[in-house]
Amino acid sequence: MTGTPAHKKSVTRRKVVVAGGAAVAAVGVGGALAMSASADETADTATGTGSSTGTGSAAAAGTGAEACYRLTSETTEGPYYIDADKIRQDITEGKEGIPLTLQLKVVDAETCEPVANAAVDVWHCDALGDYSGYESLSQGGGGAGGGGTPPTGAPTGTPTDLPSGAPPTGEPPTGGGGGGGGGHEEPTSDTRYLRGTWKTDKQGRVTFTTVFPGWYQGRCVHIHTKVHVGGEWTDTGYEGGHTCHTGQFFFAEEAVLLTEDVAPYSTSTTTRTKLTEDTIYDQSGTTGGLLKLKYNKNKISKGVVASITMGVDPDETHDGTG
Repeated sequence: MTGTPAHKKSVTRRKVVVAGGAAVAAVGVGGALAMSASADETADTATGTGSSTGTGSAAAAGTGAEACYRLTSETTEGPYYIDADKIRQDITEGKEGIPLTLQLKVVDAETCEPVANAAVDVWHCDALGDYSGYESLSQGGGGAGGGGTPPTGAPTGTPTDLPSGAPPTGEPPTGGGGGGGGGHEEPTSDTRYLRGTWKTDKQGRVTFTTVFPGWYQGRCVHIHTKVHVGGEWTDTGYEGGHTCHTGQFFFAEEAVLLTEDVAPYSTSTTTRTKLTEDTIYDQSGTTGGLLKLKYNKNKISKGVVASITMGVDPDETHDGTG
């Protein structure tokens, strides 16, 4: 790209505090594995059999022989985003679940150049569907986390004043104030598990250590992400810049089915929404955020490595709130 970007859209002012020793760089369990899956790979490369790693496209390797990376799909921010207050790569905080190593790469979709020193946020629910900072909302109305007791008895009477018109867009309800419409909710607690921010290296790579997410009413299994560029890393964190990508990562159905037999996922009483039923995932494979998974299908409880390359436009602003 040429010229100086004129960021006239909303600029995100972000200042975060490094939490104790959490800022020490730590390579995840699968940090040495290849992480070069291109953003134009199809869904069938992400089925997660544990037999392969990404190879990337010719253009991604720098030859320019084909049309670079496709732009990764933008999605809603969702109601449970908290502006990065945990600068760390290990976001587990002792939460139970299948170990997950999340390997990400950020590239300029036009030039194929890696986007270095970007601030990448990730956040997701725990194995039973609860988001840190929002447990009271997640668990309300019968338990979006799937651990509650289903209501008994049958409703009586005839409902009146049925809603009309098109359904709202954005993040569907989660059974207890889970954020219909995607509007932001203020945190109701000080917990911050399964949330973190870290910077990309010179190759545009960043790795997070976490657990395989669970599910809640109305959504398939997913992880949220934001990519911030144009700011500065300081002794206290990351300041300024703008958000060039807001998206979500998704998991192939074969892998999610296997987690249903592993505790604590197996204790969930929430009906799971399948990938093909989700209202946010656009069914476009890797471009839409479908992760490439590596695991032993007979021992998924031992851990999963998930990887993806995100093609972004660093000059654009996509904060996911529009």
